[in-house]
Amino acid sequence: MAKRIQLGLKQNWKQFSLLVLVNAFVGGMVGLERSIIPQFAEQEFGLASKSAILSFIVAFGVTKAVANYYTGKLANRFGRKSLLLFGWCLAIPIPFILIYAPSWNWVIAANMLLGLSQGLTWSSTVVMKIDLVGEKDRGLAMGLNEFSGYLAVGIVAFLTGYVAQTYGVTPYPFYVGIFISVMGLLVTILWIKDTRHHVHVESKTNETEVLSHVFMETTFKNKTLSSVTQAGLINNLNDGMIWGLLPILLLTLHFNNQNIGIITALYPTVWGIGQLFTGKMSDHLSKKKMLFWGMFLQGIAIIFMPFATSYFWLASISVGLGLGTALVYPTFLATIAQATSPKQRAESIGAFRLWRDLGYAFGAIISGITADIFGLKYAFLLIGFLTILSSLIIKFRMPKNLKS
Repeated sequence: MAKRIQLGLKQNWKQFSLLVLVNAFVGGMVGLERSIIPQFAEQEFGLASKSAILSFIVAFGVTKAVANYYTGKLANRFGRKSLLLFGWCLAIPIPFILIYAPSWNWVIAANMLLGLSQGLTWSSTVVMKIDLVGEKDRGLAMGLNEFSGYLAVGIVAFLTGYVAQTYGVTPYPFYVGIFISVMGLLVTILWIKDTRHHVHVESKTNETEVLSHVFMETTFKNKTLSSVTQAGLINNLNDGMIWGLLPILLLTLHFNNQNIGIITALYPTVWGIGQLFTGKMSDHLSKKKMLFWGMFLQGIAIIFMPFATSYFWLASISVGLGLGTALVYPTFLATIAQATSPKQRAESIGAFRLWRDLGYAFGAIISGITADIFGLKYAFLLIGFLTILSSLIIKFRMPKNLKS
């Protein structure tokens, strides 16, 4: 069987395209909450504290981080498709819990399920695409993967904002989630195939040094892997803050649901579309420079955000934040894939994604407490400066000769 297997995007385009579609459904489940949950919390449950509202992001981030890590560790043992299917089964109840939630604790429980589901599904599609394409087109593959996922985040964020403006924040926006979860499960059952055999084929020719301890090397010891890991954590730390506090900032400026939906959707939409280009760029340009400038641009955009009051400037800053994130997101994964052997790649990506998605929890906690004590503006400034600091770690710690 292994003799008939070929690596490459062209050779596996049908299965790759199906995985792109599946990851769009995965991203759509996150977009479901992107523009409406803070208002949902205030209107339905009377929550006013920023840190209390952001507790749903903490629940999401922690459970997704843990699921990422164990998906990486268990991928070779149980198969990528099995974990992907299990992730979709966990997604099915989420919109129903949100529709019928009698208290905020039920919303937190739904987001714990969402985190587990996202960790299993998104991690599986990432690893499966890398398995299929081999060494040549890793950046392009990750760009296409993240493009589909985050474009769907943006589209669904806009859609739920529009539906909420027209019909109210519940239950109609959550009907979108029912459709997405059912379609994702069906496509996976009917057409997705496991990719473990592709790993065996690549392992025969790959000469990347085997890591002595994958978790410790990815987190602390290996200068390339640890630099990427800290940047991934800070990237999602600021994303967690934007997810929770940007809609609240826009509400204080008296924007309606539709305009909030547009501004909050611009960032992940530009992030998603931009990766069509930045993914391929990372196959040819310096990964270190792309990571530095991407993180730096994010930091600048976040610092300026609380000082903007007009729709035009807030939309423009959201676009800039999306461009910065597009530069780094596929480059993170392409760099990890390049620096690890095929047999250890899933585990290393799992360790990276553990820390990266813990950033959601750290970002929600830090920004929520800062906003409650000092005000929204200082939460944005703190997270912006942390993001710029992360870019400087990339600049001075990551090896200079890292390319392609």
